[in-house]
Amino acid sequence: MSFSFREAGLADASELATIERLVFSTPWTEAAFQSEFETNEYAHYLLLERDGEIVGYAGIWRVLDEGHITNIAVKPDYQGQHLGEALLRELLREASEQGVLRVTLEVRVSNTRAQNLYRKLNFQNGALRRRYYPDNAEDALVMWVDLS
Repeated sequence: MSFSFREAGLADASELATIERLVFSTPWTEAAFQSEFETNEYAHYLLLERDGEIVGYAGIWRVLDEGHITNIAVKPDYQGQHLGEALLRELLREASEQGVLRVTLEVRVSNTRAQNLYRKLNFQNGALRRRYYPDNAEDALVMWVDLS
């Protein structure tokens, strides 16, 4: 099985929204991704493909020397194969190459699987955002990593 990375673009918005619906309880819409590609100069999305099929993606907003990870998702059939880790490692590598020194993200307090992945890549616990998620008012843990 051969996987490769490539930068996402407007033509990928529909497939990213499809993956969102498969993975998240409050998915981003195709229109949200289109807006990211068309109007958000800070947004960068990385795709993970297998034989031309998009199997996962990760997004980051890069502003000066800071990054904010928006989403990381892998199709359910491909989960458990360390592909999310591969995506995150590549996203952080690219961000560092672009001069990003520090990256943050939010994660559901109940999502210990994701938190363990982030800690494996040296993310630290930061603040707690109360009632952050609109579907169930769950808190979000803010995590950060220093890339310098």
